[in-house]
Amino acid sequence: MTVSKDDVREFLVSRRAKVTPAMVGLPEAGARRVPGLRRGEVAVLAGVSVEYYTKVERGDLRGVSDEVLEAIASALRMDEAERAHLFDLSHAANAGMRARTPRAPRDGIRASLLHLVASVSEGAAVLGNTRNDIVATNPLARALYDPLFRSQGETPGYPRFIFFDPAAREFYPDWALIADGSVASLRSVAGRNPFDKSLTDLVGELSTRSEEFRTRWARHDVRLHIEGLKRINHPAVGLLELEYNVLDLPADEGLKLTVYTAPPGSESEEKLTLLATWWASERATSPAR
Repeated sequence: MTVSKDDVREFLVSRRAKVTPAMVGLPEAGARRVPGLRRGEVAVLAGVSVEYYTKVERGDLRGVSDEVLEAIASALRMDEAERAHLFDLSHAANAGMRARTPRAPRDGIRASLLHLVASVSEGAAVLGNTRNDIVATNPLARALYDPLFRSQGETPGYPRFIFFDPAAREFYPDWALIADGSVASLRSVAGRNPFDKSLTDLVGELSTRSEEFRTRWARHDVRLHIEGLKRINHPAVGLLELEYNVLDLPADEGLKLTVYTAPPGSESEEKLTLLATWWASERATSPAR
């Protein structure tokens, strides 16, 4: 997914549209043809000429310094995820035609990493890749995401389940928020990995088959998937309210470990225990699963 000038332009225009003059202490002078700040106002706030900012917003990030990017991010009130995405777009644009191939992936997943995933006993541990596929789990996470495995097989992907399977709207009570977050996270990952063909293919498939995905992708929203709360309506145990934390794995480029836990003493903690018991029963009656 190489970065195009359109990617840069649409991202900056969409961020500019979200910032009102009042948010940055400017007067609401005169009618505005488009929402948000004018280009000239962004240029003044960033300390660059209107001509220079116009060049940047048109998608030409060649030679733009980190200091200017910081100033533009500040002028547009970008959050951490948006700022990181702007820098990712710039780094990709400045790579130009130089050879830039991602580090070759390992052949399979390290045995010790699989042991780490399996060793998590108090929470549901999921090992995922850049496409948001589930590539390994501990038993509790396998039970938690059983509907995804039933839908897609042994390497299910969150985006395909969310946008292609009607069961996702029952599984995720907050489906619209989950869908927003999934697309924003995928947009951030794509910005960091612009030459990953598997990501390009996934975005193409999702865009072709799902209007819900296309609409969200066009917003250019981005998100850092680090921690949060997630509600899951599991068919075996009912509603679970889980905390999750995402851990980077520096030795395994492209992989992240997400661990879901329930607050001690909560109803969801009891349901996780029940889920583990249910899964053990399922495995006993269907050993192949």
